[in-house]
Amino acid sequence: MQEYLDFAANNPLLTAAWFGLAGTLIYTTMRARFSPVKAVNNHAATMLINRENAVVVDIRTIDEFGRGHLAGAHNLIMSQIQENNLGQVEKHKDDPIIVVCETGMSANAAARALHKHGFKRVYTLAGGMAQWRADNLPVTKKR
Repeated sequence: MQEYLDFAANNPLLTAAWFGLAGTLIYTTMRARFSPVKAVNNHAATMLINRENAVVVDIRTIDEFGRGHLAGAHNLIMSQIQENNLGQVEKHKDDPIIVVCETGMSANAAARALHKHGFKRVYTLAGGMAQWRADNLPVTKKR
């Protein structure tokens, strides 16, 4: 134990960095565990779409959406979600909602916003459209 204390005393920056990383890891783990928004993989998303009529909300730009998206997806950009301008998605508050972005990183904020607007079952697509395409799953360019 004395070696750890000596190391911490001799290397305060490394010690602070270690505690910062450990705290961040604990925070993100706890936030993900207790979040009402869950991430689903491609298989689970397909099951939700086919068995429970999940609605896909694609938050990418109109150009990205036009280059390929999941069949039946609704294109809503983040500003529309924040302004509660949800269009056709509004009537699906009780259905599962799968939020899709390009890489799966920005979908969490949109999914949390949808949950705050009263959507009960909100999911994000893990890996986003990049993972969907990497797994050779079908995309459409039809609007």
